Amino acid sequence: MKAIGIILAGGNNKRIGRLSDKRAISALPIAGSYRAIDFALSNMTNSKISRVAVLPQFNARSLNEHLSSSKWWDFGRKQGGLYVFTPTQTKDNNFWYQGTADALYQNIDFIKKSHEPYVIIAAGDGVYKLDYNAVLQKHIEKNADITVVYTNLKETDDDLTRFGILKLDEDERIVDFEEKPLVAESSDVSIGVYVIRRRHLIEILERCAREDRYDFVKDVLVRYKGVRKIYGYKLDSYWRNISTIDSYYRTNMDFLKKDIRDYFFKEYPDVYSKVDDLPPAKYNAGSDIKNSIISSGCIINGKIENSVLFKDVYIGNNCTIKNSIILNNVYIGDDSYIENCIVESRDTLRPGTNYVGTNDEIKIVVEKNVRYIL
Repeated sequence: MKAIGIILAGGNNKRIGRLSDKRAISALPIAGSYRAIDFALSNMTNSKISRVAVLPQFNARSLNEHLSSSKWWDFGRKQGGLYVFTPTQTKDNNFWYQGTADALYQNIDFIKKSHEPYVIIAAGDGVYKLDYNAVLQKHIEKNADITVVYTNLKETDDDLTRFGILKLDEDERIVDFEEKPLVAESSDVSIGVYVIRRRHLIEILERCAREDRYDFVKDVLVRYKGVRKIYGYKLDSYWRNISTIDSYYRTNMDFLKKDIRDYFFKEYPDVYSKVDDLPPAKYNAGSDIKNSIISSGCIINGKIENSVLFKDVYIGNNCTIKNSIILNNVYIGDDSYIENCIVESRDTLRPGTNYVGTNDEIKIVVEKNVRYIL
């Protein structure tokens, strides 16, 4: 493909709560065996983009470990590759990324040294499938300066005020763009995917740097909406953003629906992720599983209902897990009851533990018990 890819994976916000205490949002586990960034990376490789840069910042270690080998997404090749650019002190700059535009500018050498004429910029916290070739083709046909991928959330219960809200004319040219408005006057929201000509991007980033402007949405899309030809490309298939506790929980719960599981994992193109060498899940006598995802390495002795269990989870005898997400490497002792909760990874819950949230307020469970003393 005649484009390079850049995935913005450095953001953090308080709305995701304690789930981002030790990992980047883009590294949050999804659907039992995946990470959020896997969807953007898979879209890149499925669109034949061979040269991709990931720009992490906050809690970058978890993301760096996940991206330690590019072979899982087929970027380990002579032409192209997967690059991870964390903020770096130089003689000219000692700042962390001060915004999305600044993150791009601090890595402008990567953009300048590339030969592809276009750049695909994508957020690392979206769960979706998209052929970026189709977006690029429309970008070229419209002779657009920038193309913004958007979707319509009219039929969902998402809080629209946490997104960028678009207004488009009959030709799908964006006539208004408001970032995180107090009141959403449209249900068309940006999904954080943009197409732009490489030389045009370089010009914009250098101008932003001269004017001390750091945010790609506010200082480029919003500021230039009446000056540049900015068009929209509508995504009609599944898309979710996981940057709040509720949206993260609902996204994982969506994968309990057969049609969504089939769409992502049985329909071409595939979604790829780093693979761990773990044994299949083991279901001991007394276990009872209903409408749940149980990942490899799990050992189940209790009752699991409408839940997602990630890798290496142990569920003790007479336990009940309902409507919950249990992240990687969790030990839950005998006679425990968990409902409407997200249990943080590497937690150890003592026997007889009881945690219950509600549909409106999912409880985040973070325990620091030492496992070997149980």
